Amino acid sequence: MILRRLAKGLAGAVGSLVGLFVLAAILTARPGDPALYPPPDPAPRTIHVVSHGWHSGVALPLSALTGPGAGPALRDIAVRFRAYPTLEFGWGEARFYAATPTLAEFDWRLALDALFTPGGSDGVIQVVGLDADPRTSFPRADILAVPVSAAGLERLVARLEASFARVDGHPVDVGPGLYGPSLFYRGAGRFSWTNVCNHWTAGLVNAAGLPVAPVIATLPGGLILDLEWRSGVTAVP
Repeated sequence: MILRRLAKGLAGAVGSLVGLFVLAAILTARPGDPALYPPPDPAPRTIHVVSHGWHSGVALPLSALTGPGAGPALRDIAVRFRAYPTLEFGWGEARFYAATPTLAEFDWRLALDALFTPGGSDGVIQVVGLDADPRTSFPRADILAVPVSAAGLERLVARLEASFARVDGHPVDVGPGLYGPSLFYRGAGRFSWTNVCNHWTAGLVNAAGLPVAPVIATLPGGLILDLEWRSGVTAVP
């Protein structure tokens, strides 16, 4: 009888947690913009969402950094990374991001401090120059090819521009990145458990017109599944 009651109580608790998760996902979901996505353009541009297992980012063609929506930060970065046809952008907490090149280096103490520091923690953006397509550059990553309209790309780029902190109009280089030809730049905004790297990535694709659910997108796998399921985005084989 005692075991049966415990099992029943545990099942009720799990059911309540699942219900709360679903409710939170629904209440915080951000709708897409049907005027932007699916793209009405006859020849849409393609961006890539890249999941490295614990972290996600967005890969853009270099030309997008000097087109509509771009500002002084991205134009400076375009000049600095002009040798690379594609750039990957990822946002994260300054200390934890720089100390975690792979999942093997994951430090729970740094992670918890990054997530739960009152008022949030400083953010950084890693910019990586890719001399090949994202699939070739990241053979083990989960990658989605996302078609975007010209207007959607402009809004995404404008949101990316606003993610950079600037001094005298220029982005602030704070040191080498984690892999390849890369640099960290000081980010705008604060990192916390309600604003992790995958939320940032979701915000970029949402600006391009795709619907996102931040609760589901807390983990990269959730972000990938949501984009595949609701937006019909295809994975790169």
